[in-house]
Amino acid sequence: MRNAVEPGIPVPETSRGGAFVFSPSREPHALRAREILRGHAEVRALAGRNAWSAPLVIVLVVLQTSIAGFLTGAPLWAGLVAAFAAGAFLDHALWVLIHECSHNLVFARASSNRLLAIGANLPHLLPSAISFQTYHLKHHAFQGVYELDADLPSLWEARLVGNSAAGKALWLLFFPFFQVTRPPRLKEIALFSPWVFFNIGVQLAYDAAVWALLGPKALLYLAVSFFFSVGLHPLGARWIQEHFLVFGDQETSSYYGPLNVVALNVGLHNEHHDFPSVPWNRLPAVRRAVPEVYGALASHRSWTRLLLRFIFDRNLSLFSRTVRTVRSAAATPVAPAA
Repeated sequence: MRNAVEPGIPVPETSRGGAFVFSPSREPHALRAREILRGHAEVRALAGRNAWSAPLVIVLVVLQTSIAGFLTGAPLWAGLVAAFAAGAFLDHALWVLIHECSHNLVFARASSNRLLAIGANLPHLLPSAISFQTYHLKHHAFQGVYELDADLPSLWEARLVGNSAAGKALWLLFFPFFQVTRPPRLKEIALFSPWVFFNIGVQLAYDAAVWALLGPKALLYLAVSFFFSVGLHPLGARWIQEHFLVFGDQETSSYYGPLNVVALNVGLHNEHHDFPSVPWNRLPAVRRAVPEVYGALASHRSWTRLLLRFIFDRNLSLFSRTVRTVRSAAATPVAPAA
């Protein structure tokens, strides 16, 4: 690998100098999946859908909304503590279920998965379920391609944040705002669709109902829960864990710590990118099936430790990401089990 300010343009050998790390090769997952399937055909049987994700969405949405209503009469500090200690985990689990819907891993019909994702999106207050699906699938197909991968920070974003602890902490705190700024740079992807507008309409109706029926404190609890679920919180370290170059040039890493229990195995990111047609409840089985592959890859055991390292280690920045110009095909499809 070598560094590049823009994909393909060499710069001095340090990501601290304001450059992403350039790779001339394709993303690693499609090739690794093919190699695994050649020696472990049984992994194919793990693909499929998990219909139990649907009732789980309903339970989590009702629970999060009910907590918001309960906190209407509580002191403001109690709502903030509840958002950090409970709401963030509920919202994060809903994010994982939106992610499952984006891969059509709950229902057979794509439209049913989209509707469920819109429902899971409700406590997040901002309409993002349908847009997430569009950009996330491109991330899988074109990992590291600056013009197509919204998971990559923008150049201006990385330069603004820099290497300072304060800059990186603020970036995590306001992570949703930074994410919203990325899609316009991806000129090849349509920003709006009828489903996006439907998502917006349903979300606005929910937000208005919470304000009218439960009050502003309930809305504040939901908003703070949302920001903690993806930002300055141990859960927010997930974004660093997935594709930041913490382990040399290994561009995707998994997390095998205890928070996978409440995060629905989303930490198993190498397994997911290798086999995106395997639902969340079967990802540990992928790891168990080929321990010689995933055991040989560097991994994380603590999101909290990673969060602190990212913030305070000046060798890590938003430029600690791999970019490429080679446009790979999507990961090797594995037919769902009957």
